[in-house]
Amino acid sequence: MGAGGREVPISLDGVRDKNLMQLKKLNTALFPVRYNDKYYADALASAEFTKLAYYSDICVGAIACRLEKKEGGSVRVYIMTLGVLAPYRGLGIGTMLLNHVLDLCSKKNICEIYLHVQTNNEDAINFYKKFGFEITDTIRNYYTNITPPDCYVVTKLIDQPQPKK
Repeated sequence: MGAGGREVPISLDGVRDKNLMQLKKLNTALFPVRYNDKYYADALASAEFTKLAYYSDICVGAIACRLEKKEGGSVRVYIMTLGVLAPYRGLGIGTMLLNHVLDLCSKKNICEIYLHVQTNNEDAINFYKKFGFEITDTIRNYYTNITPPDCYVVTKLIDQPQPKK
């Protein structure tokens, strides 16, 4: 669509016990990995950092994050999953989900966000690079049962608004 077209409402909603099944269904459709209870517990615990995306009234995408405490008490965000169903890609839904989380990081003074990406997933790597993420490490044999089993660690350091001196 684009300019002049009818705007389709895309809305984000928090994940709660009552709509957790939506996230489970999406993950089954999107990813070759089965996520365990810890994944869903972490997603719920991250509160605002995990969101479902609805196109009209259909749940078509989600971002799920885990908050990790670092030594010294600072927090970093790990993106466990970010995905949009194939027919709905290219509409800015993934961008909206990622920007939501990046904005939250700024607001909450979180200065690091990272994720793992399978080394052959060029679409994902290019997507994250557009937002200023960089490949910071390679982990061999990170995945079991999928080829290639290697992943990149993709990280973005978020500049905090400096207090005025």
